[in-house]
Amino acid sequence: MLRRIARLIAAFVMITSGVVVGTVATAGTAHADGCYTWTRTLSQGASGADVTQLQIRLGGYPGYGSVLAVDGSFGPATAAALKRFQSAYGLAADGVAGPNTYNKLYALQDDDCTPIHFSYSELNRCNSTWDGGAVSAATAKSNALRTMWKLEALRHALGDQPITVTSGFRSYSCNSAVGGSSSSRHLYGDAADLGAGPHSLCTLAKQARSHGFRGILGPGYPDHNDHTHLDHRSSQYWSAPTCGV
Repeated sequence: MLRRIARLIAAFVMITSGVVVGTVATAGTAHADGCYTWTRTLSQGASGADVTQLQIRLGGYPGYGSVLAVDGSFGPATAAALKRFQSAYGLAADGVAGPNTYNKLYALQDDDCTPIHFSYSELNRCNSTWDGGAVSAATAKSNALRTMWKLEALRHALGDQPITVTSGFRSYSCNSAVGGSSSSRHLYGDAADLGAGPHSLCTLAKQARSHGFRGILGPGYPDHNDHTHLDHRSSQYWSAPTCGV
């Protein structure tokens, strides 16, 4: 916790003082952690690994019912998601990723590239290797990272109050032990079950519709009255009848 607080303070100082590490400020390279450094301004028409990294972090800002593709190509959908992100954090919503956008992203991420309010350990209480699921360990962990950035956007939209993840990645054995479906998205690492806390399960299910989740299951759906399930399945399926979803 102290490490995260120190990182946020450092990022704030960089933003307000214009301090930049290594190159001029227009490159947007000032950063407060060891995760990833963008070295150029990005706008529509750009492509590459740096666009992919940006899209992962913008995954929770696609707009209602939409999903942002993580394809390394900066098109209109990425620009729109970036504008929503910028607006959400009080930045100039110009759809161009430059120093202010990067510094906000640096402030929001830890050294392992997870958003500051979520961690790999929260998304995997099954094992430490991410093995044994429906995809490779690397893919499962990558899927979980993308899910965490969507959860970070959901959390911010709900006033930055805590969100409790009760289940994330599961191996086949872990999934069987809890009676999960044989086709559960938890096996892919892209699912998260959320428990009630500052927000009701219905509030979570309703708000999740704007944050890139194709699968939303909650109260009123069989066996989901005690949690809200979010995932990234291949096509949209939302069902939380008690919530009007």
